[in-house]
Amino acid sequence: MRAAVLAGGAARRYGGRPKGLVALGGRRILDRVVDAVQSVASEPPLLVANAPDGPTWRPDLRTVPDVRPGCGSLGGIYTAVVSGSGPVLCVAWDMPFVTAELLQALRDGAAGCDAFLPACGPAIERQLAGGDLQAIGFHQSVKVGTLPLERVRACGDPAVLFFNVNTPEDLEQAEALWRRRA
Repeated sequence: MRAAVLAGGAARRYGGRPKGLVALGGRRILDRVVDAVQSVASEPPLLVANAPDGPTWRPDLRTVPDVRPGCGSLGGIYTAVVSGSGPVLCVAWDMPFVTAELLQALRDGAAGCDAFLPACGPAIERQLAGGDLQAIGFHQSVKVGTLPLERVRACGDPAVLFFNVNTPEDLEQAEALWRRRA
């Protein structure tokens, strides 16, 4: 299975500083996410980033800008889907606590579903053409599966696993979580 790390957003809440490049526990969030994703993907993940210096963030990864700029996170997902063939696991670059175990469970649980977007390109394209940028707006057009909460909990606390860093205050909270885990 392919994978993509979605490095979107204008970083307005960080004063223009890309949030995935912020260090947590001494390592950039982007690097933590890439490590988790690489452990379950069949190849290095694609980095979807619009910033002009995006390719310098992880020179070891292929970096592509959004195919349809200005379409938010759905545009990033669409870019990941159409930038290769077969299923793709998409992970946001601001989730420092996502684990390989959780990603493996999601990957294993997606059999027979479009959960990893293997056939969602046309559905997302229709959604974008209609001006609906909601990341879940196309779900009614595809087969969506969910990982049972009990299975997620077996990987850790869902509030921590899916925690994302959007503001400096979130980073403070993430640092506190990190110290408790260490």
